Amino acid sequence: MAMSSTGADDDSPMMDINTTPLIDVMLVLLIMFIITIPVQTHAVKLDLPQDDGSSNPPPVDPIKNKIVVTEAGEVLWNGSPVNLVQLRQFLDISQQLPVTPELHLQPEPNARYVLVDEVLAVTKRANVEKMGFVGNEAYVSEF
Repeated sequence: MAMSSTGADDDSPMMDINTTPLIDVMLVLLIMFIITIPVQTHAVKLDLPQDDGSSNPPPVDPIKNKIVVTEAGEVLWNGSPVNLVQLRQFLDISQQLPVTPELHLQPEPNARYVLVDEVLAVTKRANVEKMGFVGNEAYVSEF
């Protein structure tokens, strides 16, 4: 078990500087500088239009439409209550557009399944191709 040495004379003192404390101090200073840097926030000031409430939204949005089935047994088309006949008419109008809009279906957690099933049957009869369920995170606590 031999030990390596830097020189031929084993009794001579080591002439290299110990850099471990220097590196430790530099790392501490680096961490302190990182902690003291202020958080940069980038804010963009925009003047957004205000909704006056008097304008009625179009019944069929050319980009996406949302159907909500409420716990009280209502069917909402883009926030407006509709019955199943009106829902079918709106779906037919949306399917005739040049670019078929997306349809988002969001049943509330305690909505009756029978009504949700009827809405799904209406969408199937209307040949809706772009459809998705949204708001599924509301059911995470149910399972």
